[in-house]
Amino acid sequence: MKPIERRIAILLAGSLLASMGAPAPVQAKVIGTMTPAQPITAERIAALPAPEQAAWRTYLARSQAAMAQDKAVLAAERRGLAAVPEGPAEGRANSMPLDRPSEWYAGREARAIADNIVSFQTPAGGWGKNQDRTAPTRLRGQSFVPIEHLPPMAEGDIQSSDKAWRYVGTIDNDATTTELRFLAKVQHGLPGKDGARYRDAFVRGVDYLLEAQFPNGGWPQVYPLQGGYHDALTFNDNAISQVAVFLQEVGERGGSYAFVAPAQAARAQRAAGRATAVILRSQVSVQGTPTIWAQQYDPLTLEPAGARNFEPTALSTAETVDLLVYLQSHVAPSPAVDAAVHDATRWLTAHALMDLEWNRKGTAPNGPQLVSRPGAGPIWARYYDIATGKPIFGDRDRSIHDDPNEISLERRAGYSWFNTAPLRFTKDAAR
Repeated sequence: MKPIERRIAILLAGSLLASMGAPAPVQAKVIGTMTPAQPITAERIAALPAPEQAAWRTYLARSQAAMAQDKAVLAAERRGLAAVPEGPAEGRANSMPLDRPSEWYAGREARAIADNIVSFQTPAGGWGKNQDRTAPTRLRGQSFVPIEHLPPMAEGDIQSSDKAWRYVGTIDNDATTTELRFLAKVQHGLPGKDGARYRDAFVRGVDYLLEAQFPNGGWPQVYPLQGGYHDALTFNDNAISQVAVFLQEVGERGGSYAFVAPAQAARAQRAAGRATAVILRSQVSVQGTPTIWAQQYDPLTLEPAGARNFEPTALSTAETVDLLVYLQSHVAPSPAVDAAVHDATRWLTAHALMDLEWNRKGTAPNGPQLVSRPGAGPIWARYYDIATGKPIFGDRDRSIHDDPNEISLERRAGYSWFNTAPLRFTKDAAR
């Protein structure tokens, strides 16, 4: 670490530990309030420059029609039923393994998973998240996602007027792309009629991703649009980059994607290229100096935006590393890509935190704590204030703090406030 960068890290450490009694120039305090993200609405589209409005109006109308169809199909299925089936079982993407030998995907176990996937595909063509794909196939009238069994959440975390209709089609938590990758592997071992239903579902799923793409090249977390932060252009948890990588692979028509029609493959390649363009465009600059990326962006303005109550508008280190991996591993080198990677790496190096340790377990009754430990580091806060470049931390009540030890125990214990992911690009930050 260079001397000037070392001094920056020391100053940041002093600010963070101010509330713990360590000498520091700044006292810990609440420094702001999280502003909820705005949804995509006709009124907001009307405020855009005239040349941009038509494409966004078309997009919004397409989304509204898709949601209406999804709900109409479910309503029609439930007519005449004596009782609505319970929602599907929750699970994770590891119920759809993608690392088995090729012959396994032509077997009975893989086909049972693929049948579950096909049965839960929404009319719009996507899938919900966090479902057990080893469970039985969907019943008539059953919810497309396990929405009826989600635990209650703090007021404001669900920014939708219809709380019984959530994540019905999403790219969050590896959803949709994992289902599509699995279907591609299964159909590859089942040429002819046996694999036709899996190929058909795959084609519909790719069309879903293409239709969900914003006019500017990004994707929302949920499509059809659900409102609130779910409408935001979402880099969180690798969402957009993994869609772009998947569509790039589909466009190349290799391996298990060889069956994809040339026209759809070409559309997929163009979509991946547009995703790269919006990634480069959205790198945040402060007073003319490029920095890193935010976690989410307002889709209409491409201004950084917040997400859940404790996820403020900020620069985000973990999401930045995901995007740097994408740019270096999946995008052809260019002056623009090289500059983006260089500028982000320089910013991450300068904002490493030294001599600090995030004690995840902590001690009762205090729980996780940020503590001073000479020689520790580097670590990075998940969020940094855009204007000041200093770490910030959110809480359930939308308050923004400059010290993680001041937020609620529930949030300190239930969220990843620090990480070491930037070390992949900033080895010189380590001692």
